[in-house]
Amino acid sequence: MTTSTTARRLAAAALTAAALAGAATVPATAADHRPHRPDVQITRVQYDSPGREDRSNRSLNAEWVQITNNTRRPINLSGWTLTGRDHRTYTFHHYRLAGRATVRVHTGIGHDTRTDLYQDRRNYAWDNHIDTATLRNDRGRVIDTASWGYRNHR
Repeated sequence: MTTSTTARRLAAAALTAAALAGAATVPATAADHRPHRPDVQITRVQYDSPGREDRSNRSLNAEWVQITNNTRRPINLSGWTLTGRDHRTYTFHHYRLAGRATVRVHTGIGHDTRTDLYQDRRNYAWDNHIDTATLRNDRGRVIDTASWGYRNHR
């Protein structure tokens, strides 16, 4: 093998390596254009309790807000709040949402578990026609909102 053949092969290998390195950065650039999914978000709201709305605990607990942790790590929600348009506020106390987990915050009275929390209210928290659920962290920063009704802003 001659020196010029070796030089050509080395140059070709260097160009191939550079092309592969450049191609590896394309997915990261493409990923920048995807919508950002927050670490914690409101993923569903059951604002209109199914069946008769008779203010029974069963009916109150059929009204809920579902919150999902989209990360792999647990997130401490202690001090976070969930608020409606009427400024009624539920505050999370001593609750850690596991990674890739979901919790439902029910309106009525119940025993808190890893997957279900209860506001212990005796009246409905969410308006059936128009409302906004706002999730804030322990510093008061808005993390996510979910709106419904004729002025739906979600």
